[in-house]
Amino acid sequence: MKMKKRFSAVFAAILLLFILSLPAFAASDQPLLVDDADLLTDHEESVILATLNTVSKKQQADIVIVTVDSLDGKTATEYADDFYDEHGYGYGSEKDGALLLIGMDDQQWAISTCGFGITALTDAGVDYISDQFLPYLDDGNYAEAFNVYAEQCDELFTMARNGEPFDVEDVPKEPFNYGVHLIFALVIAFVVAFVIVSKMKGKLKTVRSQPAAGSYVKEGSMHVSEKKDAFLYKHVDRKEIPKDTNSSGGSTTHSSSSGVTHGGSSGSFGGGGFGGGGFGRK
Repeated sequence: MKMKKRFSAVFAAILLLFILSLPAFAASDQPLLVDDADLLTDHEESVILATLNTVSKKQQADIVIVTVDSLDGKTATEYADDFYDEHGYGYGSEKDGALLLIGMDDQQWAISTCGFGITALTDAGVDYISDQFLPYLDDGNYAEAFNVYAEQCDELFTMARNGEPFDVEDVPKEPFNYGVHLIFALVIAFVVAFVIVSKMKGKLKTVRSQPAAGSYVKEGSMHVSEKKDAFLYKHVDRKEIPKDTNSSGGSTTHSSSSGVTHGGSSGSFGGGGFGGGGFGRK
């Protein structure tokens, strides 16, 4: 009888450990962090994986990060989409989730969204998230870049779960620079005042300036043997093309090679050179 109780206790303990270990994997039983490019230390991996596990479980969506040395001839978007599909990522029948891919050969990044991830990470949302983590990627601070990605996904998924996905109207406006605008206003005021005073001054003169130097030369007193035209300066007016403020927002989607609908975006990092993080930092 005692043996049976001991066996039951051991079995229960093993079962409990197994259940507790489940959050360390995605809904597809695949790890949420795949650092094939070896950009992170073991400690960084454990911290980031724990964050991804927590966010994924909370949001019921796989929040994944994958780093590779080579994209194998694919674009970053194609590689990210295929990796997501082929490894079975995603919660539920709609395969909800978002995957951040880092390709080190051409220093490309891509975010591939699927299912509810397409709703949660709109085009504006993906742009906003990338703006947050790209400075860290450029500096080679991969651990911080990945932490920012996970945290921002958590925030935007929460907004979407509450029925208010982050979109174009939520993009932070540029702060109003009072100093620059004050200087600009003073310059305009000076120009206007100068023009007005110049006109007033001109009315007080009985002798007006002549448009050509020949008006001041006595006729027949000077003979010009050579004449040249010299380019003095040019003036160029530049106007900023206004951004389209009538964007309908939402997510642009496409189909992966396996026919699955994905959203997301892609780009490059590092300013054309390798970041400061280096390789093989295990």
